[in-house]
Amino acid sequence: MTEEERQLPGPRGRGPSDAARRLRREAAEIRAAVRAVPRRTVVAESLVCALAAAFGLIPLLLIPPDRPVLAVLEALWAALLVAARRGRPVAAVLGAFPLLAGANVWVLAVVPLIVLSATRRIAPPRRAWRIVGLACAALGGLTVAVGLFRWETLPMMLAENAVSAVLLLLLPTLAGTMLGRRRPLVDLLRERNAYLEQTRTLTAAAARMEERTRIAREMHDLLGHRLSLISVHAGALELAAARQAPPLAGQVELLRTTAGTAMEELREILGVLRHADLSDETGVDRGTYEDVTALVTQSRQTGGGPVELVWSVPDTVEVGARVRQAIHRVVREGLTNVLKHASGAPVLVEVKGTDAGIEVHVTNGVPRVPGDSQGGTSSGLAGLQERISLLGGTFGAGALPDGGFRVTAWLPSQQSLPSQPPQPSLLSQPSHATNGPGSNSPLSAQTLTWPRVLGAGCTAVLVVLPTAGFLIVLLVMAALG
Repeated sequence: MTEEERQLPGPRGRGPSDAARRLRREAAEIRAAVRAVPRRTVVAESLVCALAAAFGLIPLLLIPPDRPVLAVLEALWAALLVAARRGRPVAAVLGAFPLLAGANVWVLAVVPLIVLSATRRIAPPRRAWRIVGLACAALGGLTVAVGLFRWETLPMMLAENAVSAVLLLLLPTLAGTMLGRRRPLVDLLRERNAYLEQTRTLTAAAARMEERTRIAREMHDLLGHRLSLISVHAGALELAAARQAPPLAGQVELLRTTAGTAMEELREILGVLRHADLSDETGVDRGTYEDVTALVTQSRQTGGGPVELVWSVPDTVEVGARVRQAIHRVVREGLTNVLKHASGAPVLVEVKGTDAGIEVHVTNGVPRVPGDSQGGTSSGLAGLQERISLLGGTFGAGALPDGGFRVTAWLPSQQSLPSQPPQPSLLSQPSHATNGPGSNSPLSAQTLTWPRVLGAGCTAVLVVLPTAGFLIVLLVMAALG
């Protein structure tokens, strides 16, 4: 026992000071709970309490009651119970029974709403019924205590309060417990739906990873072997050309370095396939001025026509890694198409930067030998269009009136680049926006429980219909009387 408790009167320090401390502690808990509730909920609850108080007070100005002070106190008490029905549902139900025997008939319209809302939050349902039974017993005791002074009206008062208890306490409790039983089911179905969404997301991610691994393995076994052979033979050919045909040494060296570069790119793509999404290439730093210059130089060394590079990207323009990668792909695809379809034609490569984005143009003139084309399937241009559209840019390719061809692309800068969607996590709810093509969005928990919601709601409405009719009759009689 503390020194403070020894100074309190009564056994174990119980007394007025202890009661005051409990009240202060209760007030502090209420303030903390109000601060924790969202502001929107606080505003809505304050509005509901104000409406309840107004409904109990405004009619008193038009129809003065016999005991106005008691009627005003009952209206304020009803508003207080409306506020307490969420945090203190038991106290709200027990505090509602005096209103049934009070002098303000207008507050009776608030009682069933308080009881229905409070009993929804009391679990298990048998506890709610015990509390309501206690409230009915207390109402009967209060009726008898008041009727001791008027024995002739006691039977009528008991009958009236019994009907009021059935219609304003028991029936709202029945509707509230029906709606309260729905809560655990809704929570269970919501948890089950989240689990199924998470399982589906993880299964799809595992399937994608397995497919990427299979593709990477096939590419490594087939392309890797072929590129290695090309690199080895190109190295041997370079040594032979250096001794026997020095004018061809540069071309053979370009062949060997191109094979080595292709092998490095293949390894990078295999790493992306094994460890990340295809759209996430932030680890590949290409598309810089030096890289594009190297592409132009290689195109000149292949024996094609003159290639000119115009680079006008200000240093103030921030270019992300994915945008640089796209620039590299556009320039490389454009130069490759010139070598395949218009070998020897003059080429102009333009890379312009603005605050809004990056413009890339690869324009070639009329080919040196008309009709000298190796053919193609345009799959490279289709891949470029898909890549650039994923970055939020635009792509175009087509013939020019003078017989040339142009590949053009616009890419957003780093500031306007769309962000990547968040990856699903075991600790967070899966996002419906990450559903792949051909997959149906899972039904939400509310959709799954609509039959239950409608069933419980319709039953609750049917249960409280007698209560609504009884209240209408009472209020009409009070207004006419």
